[in-house]
Amino acid sequence: MGKKDLKSPDLFINRELSWLEFNDRVLQEGRSETVPLGERLKFLSIVSSNLDEFFMIRVAGLKQQKAAGVRKRDPSGLTPSQQLLFISGKVHEMVTQQAVAIADALAELKPYGFHLVRRQDWTPTQRQFLAGFFASEVLPVLTPLAVQDLDPCPLLPGLQLFVAVLVSASRTNPSPQKLVVIPVPGSLPRFVNIPAEQGVYVAPLEEIILDNARAMFGGCRIGREAVFRITRDADVAIQEDEAADLLSMVRDAVHARKHRGVVRLEISARPDPRIRQWLSSTLRLLHHDIYEIDGLLDARALMQLIDIPPVQGLRAGDWFPQEPADLIGAEELWPAIRERDVMLFHPYERFDPVIEMVQNAADDPAVLAIKQTLYRTSGDSPVVRALARAAENGKEVTVLVELKARFDETRNVNWARQLEDAGCHVIYGIAGFKTHAKALLVIRREAGRLRRYVHLSTGNYNDRTARLYSDIGLMTCDGELVSDVAAFFNLLTGLSEAVEWQQLVIAPTDLRTRLKDLIKREIQVSTPDHPGLIMAKINSLEDQDVCRALHEASQAGVDIMLNIRGICCLRPGIKGISERICVRSIVDRYLEHARIFYFANGGHEEVYLSSADWMRRNLDRRLELLFPVRDGRIRRRLVGILKILFKDNVKAWELLRDGRYRRVARKGRAVRAQKAFYEDAVAAVRAAERGTHRFRPRTRPT
Repeated sequence: MGKKDLKSPDLFINRELSWLEFNDRVLQEGRSETVPLGERLKFLSIVSSNLDEFFMIRVAGLKQQKAAGVRKRDPSGLTPSQQLLFISGKVHEMVTQQAVAIADALAELKPYGFHLVRRQDWTPTQRQFLAGFFASEVLPVLTPLAVQDLDPCPLLPGLQLFVAVLVSASRTNPSPQKLVVIPVPGSLPRFVNIPAEQGVYVAPLEEIILDNARAMFGGCRIGREAVFRITRDADVAIQEDEAADLLSMVRDAVHARKHRGVVRLEISARPDPRIRQWLSSTLRLLHHDIYEIDGLLDARALMQLIDIPPVQGLRAGDWFPQEPADLIGAEELWPAIRERDVMLFHPYERFDPVIEMVQNAADDPAVLAIKQTLYRTSGDSPVVRALARAAENGKEVTVLVELKARFDETRNVNWARQLEDAGCHVIYGIAGFKTHAKALLVIRREAGRLRRYVHLSTGNYNDRTARLYSDIGLMTCDGELVSDVAAFFNLLTGLSEAVEWQQLVIAPTDLRTRLKDLIKREIQVSTPDHPGLIMAKINSLEDQDVCRALHEASQAGVDIMLNIRGICCLRPGIKGISERICVRSIVDRYLEHARIFYFANGGHEEVYLSSADWMRRNLDRRLELLFPVRDGRIRRRLVGILKILFKDNVKAWELLRDGRYRRVARKGRAVRAQKAFYEDAVAAVRAAERGTHRFRPRTRPT
């Protein structure tokens, strides 16, 4: 048998179909009876949010390629046209399952006192109340658009609900009918409370508008109707040459998204053919671009229901973030970091120390300078406020704000302006690259000399997502590492070009090469008696070079264990090529976001943390950091985390050779990794409390 071509399409899974498999795993959580009912609604909402971004970026990009006549095949052998057809088939199946799951979940809520009441089930009393609500609260803010009489057709915003009705000029003469589109106001609640003696009753806003449409068209006859929603192309490239022009370029790009072509139409099931035809023709959509939804459109709104009391009580119990194990008993942050490296495991451990590091630096007279990268942060970011205060306090503050963080561009532009106004030195990203690295450097004068403190992380400086995303951070004073981070910031500000890194590895210059070298080294040290071992936790694997390197390692006898949340383009289990590669995925209450890389290295174990996934965009088009974990205690802890992830038999899925996933079979004791991590965090705090308890012996009674 000849040697298999490692570039063969048979070895790769299409990126887009792999991502849809991930979203299907999210959907299955929303369908699972083992998941608390309130959590099921959350997962069903996330399915829709994920699909929105997928169509705005990935499907939009494929449509652009198709329109340009691109026939180049992807690594799995599919053309853009073929990918679009496969995507459509999978998504049609997905949204059908989602609609059924939503209906089932809402029905199961009724015994608990929560009722989402559809229009056909309203009682006369409910209908009367909702008519009054419509007249007083809804009608004044509605703007019906007679779209067939308007040339050009008004711009219909993406991701907004619309009500479409056919209206006749006369009640006695049903024809001719004209189409009228009514935007559903986003300023009003999607679900309207209906007074009830017991329980909670709500009605969808779009159905209230439909039921009272006659009030808007006096003397007219109302015919057939539909609810619809469109998704527009948001894949707008920002071509920046000079930083001075970047702000306006970003603003223009964000504005341009509103006018881009439509890539998807979602419409209520069994619409009037005339409505469907007008929309498909006007929006220039093909049959497979149209998705009929038998149920609630824009399921993102389910997130509005999960905190309503009857539903709130049906969610998973709170896992309150614990004091980080490495900071238990520490009175001050700076001495704690000087004593030893500090690992932070969010959200099982509090994100507060990261915020406190910036806040303390802002107010500490001994701190001279702060340097930080910001990719995504929260709407009311305490980190940004602290950086601004530091500048106002006379400290040298340098902040790289990545303006090209997709869908956060406007927020980041505003943050950049505010920081600049406060006196910070703001770098508006790096031309040609996104800065995805997560780094914070604090320079402090201690005992007559300067000492540098560093925080590096796999996740963003976002206090809100830190409660939802699983990430790992490292605080350190390690001399070589802090020197590298200082050099990295000088690189960002244009003060240096070539750096001899001691510990850091940087993308796009060195990271791809280092990953391949580490994999090759594992091949070299592997023996039949002591096979090499690679374990990695990443969000996505797509890069062909890395895939081929892993294939070569598998062929050489190296065992490879990959925990990949989302996209995996490597096809495991192929005899003679990838049979030693195991790919798992975990979908649970927290979004798995940390990147951990382990290499057995012949017994000399090495562990790395990184901001980068194994994707071409991360390795070639972004500024990313990979850094070693040198503290043996933390290194052992990270290896333990990896091992628990691979033991999960409750929330884990296994990638099959054909690209599908199946749940990992439960054998022996149930292991749920995320629950184990939280219990470990709680146990560490309790152990510390017991260790500090002082016992007072009783004296003999008198």
